[in-house]
Amino acid sequence: MTCPLCGQRKARRACPALGREICAVCCGTKRLVQIQCPSDCAYLSTAREHPPAATVRRQQHDLGLLVQFMRDFNERQSQLFFLVNTFLVRYEPPELQPLIDDDAAEAAAALAATLETSSRGVIYEHRPASLPAERLMSALKPLLAEAGGPAGGTAFERDAAVVLRRVEEAARGVRASDAGNRRAFLDLLGRAISRNDDPGEAAKKESNAPPRLILP
Repeated sequence: MTCPLCGQRKARRACPALGREICAVCCGTKRLVQIQCPSDCAYLSTAREHPPAATVRRQQHDLGLLVQFMRDFNERQSQLFFLVNTFLVRYEPPELQPLIDDDAAEAAAALAATLETSSRGVIYEHRPASLPAERLMSALKPLLAEAGGPAGGTAFERDAAVVLRRVEEAARGVRASDAGNRRAFLDLLGRAISRNDDPGEAAKKESNAPPRLILP
C-alpha cells in the first residue's frame, strides 16, 4: 500500500495518530510537525531515546537560530518571545487553512505597529493585508493582553512590540533561507518548542520559566 501522506513510498508503519499506515520517511520527517503523535507512540519514544545524528544537528541548528533572534532581549521580552512562538505552534486556523510564514510575519508586523502607536498615546489599529494574518492577529491580541495584565501599560506595549518585530524578522529570515518551504519558520518552531505548553495558562500564571524547548 502506498503512503497516504507522500503518495510515493510504501506504507509500512502503523501510525496511531492517523489510524493508518504511512512510510518511514513521512513518519520521521512529519513527526510532531504535521502529525500530532501521541506520547505512547513506539516510534516517537524510540526517536527520542536514540535520535539520529542528523536530527540532533537539526535541533541544534534550530535552537541556535532562536537564541540568535533573542540576542539582546531582557527577561520579559524573552518570556514574551516564547509565549508568542508557542502560540504559533499550537494555533489552528479557522476553516483548516494552513498558516504560512508570510501570514505570521504580517500579523506580527501589524500588531507591533498597533502597539508602537499606542505606546505613543495614539489609538490606531494597523491591519495586515491577508485575511489569515488578520485572524491570527485577532487571536494574538487577547494572549498579550493577559500577559500584560492590569499593570501592562506603555512599558509592556513597547516590550511586546519589540518581540513582535523580532518574530516578524525571524519569520521572514527563515522563510528566505528556505525558499521552497512556505512554512519554514513555523516548521522550525514545531521542531524546537514543546506543544505541551499552553500559552494561555502561561500568560495567566505569569511564570518566570519560559515554555520548554525540545533539547537534543
